[in-house]
This record gives sequence, C-alpha cells and structure tokens, in this order.
Amino acid sequence: MRILAVDTSTASGSIALLEGGKLMAEWTLFSAQTHNRRLLKMVDTYLGALGWTIDDLDGFAVTSGPGSFTGLRIGLTTMKTLAWTLGKPFAAVPSLDALAAPLGFASLPVCALLDARRNEVYFGLYQPDGKGGLQRKGPYLVMPPAHVADRIEGKAVFCGDGWLLYRDLLSETLGPRIVEASAPYHIIRAGFVGDLARRRFLEGGADDPVLSVPLYVRLSEAELLNPHLADQHNQHLAQPARSDS
Repeated sequence: MRILAVDTSTASGSIALLEGGKLMAEWTLFSAQTHNRRLLKMVDTYLGALGWTIDDLDGFAVTSGPGSFTGLRIGLTTMKTLAWTLGKPFAAVPSLDALAAPLGFASLPVCALLDARRNEVYFGLYQPDGKGGLQRKGPYLVMPPAHVADRIEGKAVFCGDGWLLYRDLLSETLGPRIVEASAPYHIIRAGFVGDLARRRFLEGGADDPVLSVPLYVRLSEAELLNPHLADQHNQHLAQPARSDS
C-alpha cells in the first residue's frame, strides 16, 4: 500500500510517502509562509523523485488538528479532495497523536503539547502500551500552560512546540517530573501520520473525506453561545482513543 501523508497543523509542515511498512520519502520544513504556497509543489517533487504518480497512491492521510485553523483547512481540503476524486481510503489523524507517536517506546507517559496561541497549549497525555504504541489518557484539551502540572502525576516525557514555548514556566511548576525529549521529537513528522493511517487501513478503518472536519478542540464562537453545541463538542473530544494511537 502506497500512502501520501501530510501535516499542515503547525508552522513545521511535513509530507511523507510510504510503501507498506517502509518510509520512502519525508520532507519537513519550518517556515513562516502558509502551507498552500508549497504543499502540492513538494508532493509533486517527491512523487517524481520516486517515479510515482498520484494515481499510484492507495491512500491519503492528514493531520486533523488541533493546530493552526488556517493550516488545518489547507491540509484537510487538499487531501480530502484527492482521496474523494481518486476514490482512495482517507484517514484524518489527530495532530497530538502524530506528535506523540515517535515516543511509543518510552517507559514513561508522554505529554504532547502544541502552541494554541492566546497563552494556551493543546494537551494530550499518552501511556505507552509496551509494544511501541500509545494509548491516550483522557480527552484532548486546551489550557493555560500553568495548568499542565495539574494533569501530570509523576514523571513524563514532554514534546512539542508548546513545550518549547513554555519550557521555563513548565520547569518551574513541574520540576523533577520533566523528562525533555530531544529536538527531533518537537515537530510533527508526516511519516508517523502515514504509519498511524496505514495501521487503520490494514484493520479496515478509514474516514469519510466528505464528512471529515477539523478537530479544533477550542470552542468556536457558535459553541460558546450555544450550550447544546458545546456539550456535543465535549462529548466528541472525550471519545476513547483508537488502539493504534
């Protein structure tokens, strides 16, 4: 199975091409430019480098959020359109799941943090399953960084641009409970987005590209004004994690 995977949820956009369980190509760049200025160009470049065409792909995967609202819309719109047009399987992968995935072999819980702006972070806490995978503990959340300490009971591995942004503050509140991941673990790599999607595809799972929407986590203005919508939003976030996340 050949999969194209994309992350546009943060400033460090990434694309990857996988064949079976093998990563064939991966490109990641931190840039202030919006992703729509380079996404399809880089996809075309790396397909060409492998001698593949878009028709050779068997599935598409993209980070669904949380993250930059503009970035999420760019990635989701592009990949949903390709999957729907070609009639190929599609997977929307939560950004925090993809960020934490490389740390599946850790011996400690993994705390994934993404910058949510407004002096807040997107938060996901994961427990390694002993087989290289992670199980999410609780819902995806958005909170002030000072509140992260309330969610961490013992030592944990911290990763993500949210950790980098608020390292000093978090170090003050968490102290010896912190194990900091090294530099490559603080960005979302599309190779892991693709691998999470591949596992779902092999199990017969996929998302409907027509119905898939961004996972914003933070309430929209409409939800803030409508308690019923807010309840639906929170119930969606509280759904159990898939076994491959």
